[in-house]
Amino acid sequence: MNNIIEIDEVVKEFNDNKVILPLSLSIYSGEFLTILGPSGCGKTTLLRMIAGFEEPSSGVIKLNGGVVNNLPPYKRDMNLVFQHYALFPHMNVEKNIQFGLKMKGISLAEQKTRAEEAMKLTQLTEFRNRKPHQLSGGQQQRVAIARAIVNNPKVLLLDEPLGALDFKLRKDLQRELKNLQRELGITFIYVTHDQEEAMSMSDRIVVMNNGKIEQIGTPKEIYQNPASKFVASFIGENNYFHKDDQLIAVRPENIKISQSPVGKHKGIIKDIEFVGTLNKIYIEIKGEENTVIVYQMPDQSNLSRNEEVYIHWKLEDEVIMY
Repeated sequence: MNNIIEIDEVVKEFNDNKVILPLSLSIYSGEFLTILGPSGCGKTTLLRMIAGFEEPSSGVIKLNGGVVNNLPPYKRDMNLVFQHYALFPHMNVEKNIQFGLKMKGISLAEQKTRAEEAMKLTQLTEFRNRKPHQLSGGQQQRVAIARAIVNNPKVLLLDEPLGALDFKLRKDLQRELKNLQRELGITFIYVTHDQEEAMSMSDRIVVMNNGKIEQIGTPKEIYQNPASKFVASFIGENNYFHKDDQLIAVRPENIKISQSPVGKHKGIIKDIEFVGTLNKIYIEIKGEENTVIVYQMPDQSNLSRNEEVYIHWKLEDEVIMY
């Protein structure tokens, strides 16, 4: 794969406080890359440096092989979509989308042609004459995305773009964004703190914590083979056990419960939560401080609180943390 962006040993300091530690990352042309991490981990700062709104304290950022450290945002052939859409309230949808092209001196005929295509891609054609206040939150977000892609950028940067939307609308727009990215074939760099969002949309995920990258990989790699305890804990739920001077992690769906003696871990069921598609069973293990979480299909479960049970799992489902 060709690299469209190269980040080499980039550091960012604010008032002698390093918010990005030496960080290197290659981003492929045409991929959907998500930068995932908790609040304050540095993900938005990294995105802003790629976009040109912040300069690295040291290190190099390249776009298509050329250094862009000192290049202003409007010369980087990228567009940034924020959580807050910043639409012009006095302009209708079509005018909002055309605005960037107008500022670049593009002819009116081409403005209309490109805006038409962008509206079609984002399912906004029937709303072309509406003002922002006449649109739903999801429709406003589509306008912001259409306004970004109408410029034909090489890279689209998205900073928590769905964070202000309700759950169902967010799910719908996640699918729309992924389909749009596939159709356009341009590189999307997406920032979020939502693990499920990252897992469902991304080709690759960059997991960040405390200004550094913990792991880079596909959603499946990140989930099945976490590189650190932070990743194992941050992406989904995990259980930890000490075994032969090692710390191992086992996902809740890989642990089996038996009412007869199987395995060496014996415990008491402390709680059972029904969460729609499964039961979450909390088991206090005798002789250990941790509470184990097990997932079971609701129709499989005939267990009850305060029941004594045994847990076990397959060797191949263990992930060694250290």
